Amino acid sequence: MADRILSHEKIQHKIRRIAYQIYESNVDEKEIVVAGIKGGGMSFAKKISAVLEDITQSRITLCEVSMNKDNPLKSGVKTSLGENDYRNKSIVLVDDVLNSGATLIYGVHHFLKTPLKQLKTAVLVNRNHKRFPVKADFKGISLSTSLNEHVKVVFKTKNDAVYLE
Repeated sequence: MADRILSHEKIQHKIRRIAYQIYESNVDEKEIVVAGIKGGGMSFAKKISAVLEDITQSRITLCEVSMNKDNPLKSGVKTSLGENDYRNKSIVLVDDVLNSGATLIYGVHHFLKTPLKQLKTAVLVNRNHKRFPVKADFKGISLSTSLNEHVKVVFKTKNDAVYLE
């Protein structure tokens, strides 16, 4: 049985708070690249970007980051923007859940091959089961869960939710 951890309203509040934190750490930037990891991370990135566009004059550029989450080393990391589109810019890498840290660290590694002004990470749920040295600079909620529990994030129009299964 799944327990709802975050309601739609709570998620909207967390998205807004994270967007303001991103804005505060990029207050002098002309452009902020919000890079969402394909799937839930991209959905979360779009929601953050929408709020950023309302609160800042900076240009907000969305970028989709894709990889085989089971074997990112073999598949490599691909982005919807070319390297020149994010070179020397401020990037926020976004995912819905930080579990082991593998997806986030491979995404970070990809972007660090290019000179950047700043690279930060944002997640909606931080599960505290990291196997890799990566942290979320901006997080909606931290959960201490057991390894056999599963966090499910659902992004639906006016019905977003986070469940623990």
